[in-house]
Amino acid sequence: VQLQACGGGLVQAGGSLRLSCAASRHTFSNYNMAWFRQAPGKEREFVSAVSWSGDHTYVADSVKGRFTISRDNAKNTVYLQMNSLKPENTAVYYCAAGGTFYPGDNYSPAGMTYWGKGTQVTVSS
Repeated sequence: VQLQACGGGLVQAGGSLRLSCAASRHTFSNYNMAWFRQAPGKEREFVSAVSWSGDHTYVADSVKGRFTISRDNAKNTVYLQMNSLKPENTAVYYCAAGGTFYPGDNYSPAGMTYWGKGTQVTVSS
């Protein structure tokens, strides 16, 4: 599965962005999906995940109430709506496919099978 993330950019604090991640295969609906992010000098961290059907979602505590994940299996696309952005949300955001969905912050990047190249999100103060 090839993943292509887009939608990043420069936004002021308090603003919103919607990231999209399009998958190359029609078997997209077989995969749990997740978003991770990596800021300069920091490890890649989990942001949010959605089950293959879209029935179950989880958002990390650090962004809960501000970020929402969703997917459209007919369009082979997963989304991350980010509201009330803060400067500390600045990072490269990656989408990933695979793994086992579970509602917890300790999602490991090592558990994911396929990765997109990432899209830069910069939040200015």
